[in-house]
Amino acid sequence: MLPWSAELAGRFERPTFESSLLRGNPLGDPHERPVLVYLPPGYDESEQRYPSIYVAMGYTGHLGMWFNRTPFRQPYPELLDALFATGEVPPAIVVFVDAWTRLGGSQYLDSPGTGRYHSYLCDEIVPWVDARYRTVADRDHRAITGKSSGGYAAMVTPLLRPDVFGALATHAGDAAFELCYQPEFPVRARQLRDLYEGSYEKFFADFESRAGQNTHQDLELLEMYGYAAAYSAEEDGTVLLPYDELGRVIPEVWERWLSRDPVEMAAQPEYAEALRSMRAVWIDAGRQDEYYLDLGATAFHQAVREAGVPDQRVHFELFEGKHGGIEYRYPLAVAWLCKQLS
Repeated sequence: MLPWSAELAGRFERPTFESSLLRGNPLGDPHERPVLVYLPPGYDESEQRYPSIYVAMGYTGHLGMWFNRTPFRQPYPELLDALFATGEVPPAIVVFVDAWTRLGGSQYLDSPGTGRYHSYLCDEIVPWVDARYRTVADRDHRAITGKSSGGYAAMVTPLLRPDVFGALATHAGDAAFELCYQPEFPVRARQLRDLYEGSYEKFFADFESRAGQNTHQDLELLEMYGYAAAYSAEEDGTVLLPYDELGRVIPEVWERWLSRDPVEMAAQPEYAEALRSMRAVWIDAGRQDEYYLDLGATAFHQAVREAGVPDQRVHFELFEGKHGGIEYRYPLAVAWLCKQLS
């Protein structure tokens, strides 16, 4: 675990993609996006075609953060390379996707509040990668993985587009919304009342005036608004919160959130059929997850089983840990996916 970068057995490319679907998005975010592509050892010396695995980041994550170094821990790209360097895992092309917004994220959904990030991934990035690199260009050799909001993307993207993705791995992904989101509603309502007179407009004016001086409380308020922008924005871009000034649920808005809860989605026939078509489903979370996403993972696992996905295609595990510092789990899922896809 060196405190500086390690020599890689494979290599990374960092192209930029110009998106038509993100051009003119509601938040004015860039439509030109970086893409990080990992090519495994031997890619340049052969004509082999490879399965592809797409990596979605968590909330407030952007592509430039993947190589951040912390004491006694290696960045995920280096862990990934070390996995393939052993030669014990079938190789794959791994694509790191950026779906950041000025709200901190998009949940990888199409929304009039943020932009068309789901379609950007499925209809622009995937075909572009298949045309540019030697992938096996079909859904049975293509997976998506991620943690937290990225784990949410890993669950819902294959449900919405089983023609694009045939396998998934979710680490502490947002699921069972009544457990991971609803307990925060009165807390956020109180924060907004006490600091900004209940006005998100006043919050954003203050937040944007303090660039580089943001607090944890800022990020909590921002994240809640960002979820609402993804799940419950009106067609004109108006963002509807799922709770009132007392933190009480607004049923008609909350129903819109629940319609995008992976646990609720999996119970619907269309999405249950999509789940049954998956070649591999990896689900894990830390037992001490601060956002109760271990319970969300358990609920999603139950939904997967109830949908009729054969047990041999599913890996479910709760491990000792919280929400952060679990990047060592990511290569475990990638190794399993690669064996299932090969």
